[in-house]
Amino acid sequence: MSENHPDKHRSGAPWRNFYGRFKGKGLRASQEAYLDEDLAALSPGKVDWEDNPERQPLDPEALFGGKDLWLEIGFGGGEHLVHQAAQNPGVGIIGAEPYINGVAMLLGKIRKAGVENLAVYPGDARNLFDVLPEGSVSRAFLLYPDPWPKKRHHRRRFVTPEHLEPLAKVLKKGAIFRVATDIPDYVRQTLEQVPRHGFEWLAEGPEDWRKPWGDWISTRYEQKALREDRTPHYLTFRRV
Repeated sequence: MSENHPDKHRSGAPWRNFYGRFKGKGLRASQEAYLDEDLAALSPGKVDWEDNPERQPLDPEALFGGKDLWLEIGFGGGEHLVHQAAQNPGVGIIGAEPYINGVAMLLGKIRKAGVENLAVYPGDARNLFDVLPEGSVSRAFLLYPDPWPKKRHHRRRFVTPEHLEPLAKVLKKGAIFRVATDIPDYVRQTLEQVPRHGFEWLAEGPEDWRKPWGDWISTRYEQKALREDRTPHYLTFRRV
């Protein structure tokens, strides 16, 4: 297949460049245990191309018993994801994060909080978009994504057509998409690109992007931004 379709992996997967990190410094023994003991049970289903080459859709109803489905893209250390799960037991939330150290941190937080309405995909969110049913997600979060500050790297940002088009497809009409960032140029690109892909920005005045959402929990990334005198922006969009 690779000879006939050089733009694809031999599994059938499209070649997708990934520019982030999959793993950082060594994991603690407890974190290794979380990965070994907990991760498989929290899987949303067959997402990776090797396991699901036909790209059969996931079944969110079977996964969460018919609850509304939310999605967090790149959950970092998982504090916001666990907070939302604890505050909203009536929804099911999938978190996607390729950085395995962050996944291990999340699993520890899940154990401590005892939340049961979470699923975890330790990989690229684009693979998850492939298999989520169209119009299945009621809310999505993109919180302090990698800013890729150099201009030549802006195409690597999440707020590009490669990511926004499939995201829009899996969101229901009326679904909410929240973006938090402390990088002014990321704000610019977000406000330029997101409305081009079926979203409307809901801000009516400056306070709508200056103040955090009422159910917000400040993450370690935000605390770092505040220590370095950067201004967080809280952008809310609706799928139209």
